[in-house]
Parts: sequence; C-alpha cells; structure tokens
Amino acid sequence: MQFALASPMVSERLPFSVRLVRSEADLRKAVQIRHSAYARHVPAFAETLRRPEPHDTMDGAVVLLAESKLDGAALGTMRIQTNLLEPLPLEQSITLPPHLRHGTLAEATRLGVTEQFQGRAVKTVLFKAFFLYCQQNGIDWMVITARTPIDRQYERLMFKDVDPALGYVPLAHVGNLPHRIMCFEVAGAEQRWAGARHPLFDFVYRTRHVDIDLREPEHTEMAAMSASVRRMLQMHG
Repeated sequence: MQFALASPMVSERLPFSVRLVRSEADLRKAVQIRHSAYARHVPAFAETLRRPEPHDTMDGAVVLLAESKLDGAALGTMRIQTNLLEPLPLEQSITLPPHLRHGTLAEATRLGVTEQFQGRAVKTVLFKAFFLYCQQNGIDWMVITARTPIDRQYERLMFKDVDPALGYVPLAHVGNLPHRIMCFEVAGAEQRWAGARHPLFDFVYRTRHVDIDLREPEHTEMAAMSASVRRMLQMHG
C-alpha cells in the first residue's frame, strides 16, 4: 500500500470532456442523454424525464455533462445533489441512519451515458468527477441508489449498503422503482482503495485529468438557467 500511495502523478488526456452545466443549451444536452439512457431500461419512467427538472437548477445541486471533443455530442450526464440546503431526494422515501443524517452528503442521480463504445469510460470519468466534486466541497459521504444489476458496479467501487437490512426500496424520486441505497465515505478513500489494490486506483488517485472541469457556473449563468427552466416547466404545466 505504501508503494501505491507513493506512486507519482501522471497526466492523461481524454477524447471527451466532463464539466458542469452552465447554460440552458448545456442543460438541454444533458436532459436529452438522460432521457435516452433511461428510455432503454425504464421507458415508462423515462417519459417523465423529457424536460429539465426543478432540481437541475436548485441551490446545492449541479449537473455534469460529458461531451465528445470531436463533435461536441453529449455522451453522458449525472446530477449531484447535496444536503447542504435541504434533504437528499432519497430522503423522501427512507430515513437515513444517524451517521449519515448528521454528515454532509451528496447523492448522484439521473446518471445516463451513451450506448457508444465510450459509454463505460464516460461512466468511469463521471464517477471520478463525482468523487472530486465531493472532495472539493467538503462532503463526508457519497450516496447512490441503484437497481439490480447496476448495484454490483458500485460494490466493485467499494460502496456499502447504508443499511444491509433495507434491501431494495421503492424510491419516489425514481418512479417508485426498487433501488438499493449505498454510500461511500470520502475521508480515507485513497487508503482504502490502495489497500484493496483497486484496479481503478491509479486512474482516480494518480492521474490528473485536465478534461474534468468542476468550476462552478457564475451566479448570473445559474440565474438565467433557472429562469429558463421555470418558464419551460410553466409552459408544459
């Protein structure tokens, strides 16, 4: 483990970028890939995701967008919502254990990636961006909800059940579909992955990806995007 922790940083360029949504146009691209990804697996619920949601522009939330460098096409998206200003979406459906309720949390929601060959790589980089965002913003715990068999992917990332007795819980914010609720402690993550000789250790902790840009949108950008989303939602009832 000492050798892994002492290994030098390297830089790597990606064929796509990951950044925070900063405009209505960005958000539309994220919503499009979100809808198409959900439509492949849960088409009925996907019908509710054709337009931006209020949570996309609320304080305490950001939307990640992965884009091809070749043509600017949207390749993936994820929304990150924190409990800094209000409870997490999943708390509509369950009561979290005390060690989570009393910490700072970030929930990854609305994950979607392209069917193209880059899809797996995009998902991995979105996870790294989620982790880096939590590090930069003083988040204690990363929280996710996952259907079977996607939950196995998070097991491989060393996420644990928030409560092993819960099993798969119907969640209001994901169409009442049964999901497993899992968490990952940000503090000590590097040491845990090194100790486990995790195959993604070097990618996450020893590789500098300048194509991940987590700079927050300007206040004026967020205000304009929020106003646009409100108008859009009002138009569609």
